[in-house]
Amino acid sequence: MSRDTAIHSWPGSYYINSEKRWESGTLSLTRSTVRFVSSQSKESLASFRLSRIMEIKMESSSFIFSTLTVLEEGNVKHWFGSLKPNRVVVYNVLEHFWRERLLSPSSEARGAESQPSKGRELINLVAGAQRRLEDTGRVLSHQGEQFDNMMQGLEKIDSDLGVADKLLSELESPSWWPFGKLPWKAQQEAKAEDAARAAAAAAAAAAAAASAGRGSSRNKVISSIPAVVSKGGDSDLKPGCLLVLVSSLEARDTNCQLLHRFERNEIDEIRVHSPYEISVRQRFIGKPDICYRFLSAKMPEALSVLEMQYKKKVEFTGEYTAFKATPLSSPCDTEGKTWNEGLLQKCQETELPLEVPVGELSQLQVHVLQPSVSQAEAQELKQMLMQLKNLALEAETELERQDEVLDVLTSSTDRATMHIEKHTCRMKRLL
Repeated sequence: MSRDTAIHSWPGSYYINSEKRWESGTLSLTRSTVRFVSSQSKESLASFRLSRIMEIKMESSSFIFSTLTVLEEGNVKHWFGSLKPNRVVVYNVLEHFWRERLLSPSSEARGAESQPSKGRELINLVAGAQRRLEDTGRVLSHQGEQFDNMMQGLEKIDSDLGVADKLLSELESPSWWPFGKLPWKAQQEAKAEDAARAAAAAAAAAAAAASAGRGSSRNKVISSIPAVVSKGGDSDLKPGCLLVLVSSLEARDTNCQLLHRFERNEIDEIRVHSPYEISVRQRFIGKPDICYRFLSAKMPEALSVLEMQYKKKVEFTGEYTAFKATPLSSPCDTEGKTWNEGLLQKCQETELPLEVPVGELSQLQVHVLQPSVSQAEAQELKQMLMQLKNLALEAETELERQDEVLDVLTSSTDRATMHIEKHTCRMKRLL
């Protein structure tokens, strides 16, 4: 399969300047090119790389209004009209991918071969750290389950102490008193219960203050990427950003205003349409679902984190499979070849000779000749570090939750101990 798998396509028309007429067809955006194919002849009327684009504008012509123009290197201007759903959506998507390509021009040479020695060593180190952190997370999860079981046991003990208190009150009441507790004893016990409740409330407030002082990590950002955001379909794609947090996903506009927040337990489905496009859905009964669509050139960075956080909710479509089967480089990728040739020429122009006698290489020259980390390895390292960050933040969140549970366990244990001692004294008096 070639590299021509489209990220997005729109029906429209293209102005053929040589024939002075408009031709209907489909405008497609791929990983590195923009292409317009005629719907009648199935021929490519225009094809140019994103890196060759100089300007993207929304203009109007004397024939068709609301057109989109793309200025290519060499002062070649391409006119696109009758775009569906509208030209604003097409402009937002094209402008996003073009801008991201300008910010990372080295992505063209990502398929170049290089020696992976240093990069592979770093990847192995990070992979080992990730395995250790995953093991630690499993131990923390097991420890949290034990704390939850302890809380359930203390609640049962508290319930049993309440039953014991009622039985002791009946035993302490004389046979001639038909109303259960004696009035003065009821007042004393009510005061004692109020004091115990006040102490428990003070302990809970202190625990909450301590938790606030530590700062919760549930709202910490794991990944933030620029994206084109749409609620529902593809007719309202607008520039914004996608935030991946420990406990939620957030869709925001260009002014960082919150559009929608998906809590982690509320997300029902994450459909991966391509490495650059996902949709997040929250289902409801009796009312429409909430679905947001995200299209981003940096989506692969967020996908590695989403796959870890939402393993059972991520669904890959057939389009994604087609993209994974498409190689990142092809023989016709002349621009990447030119980049590699330029790099080789620069290396040949350095002061190091092509043939150096054995034993005459200095330590610095040996260091220079060692292979560097390739772009693919750097990208893999970046994704693994994002996963490590996610694991670390989740471990921090679990530790904070367990700290709060420990505070509650301490106060509950103290209260249960006080009640047991009081009940013991009452039973001794009865005996």
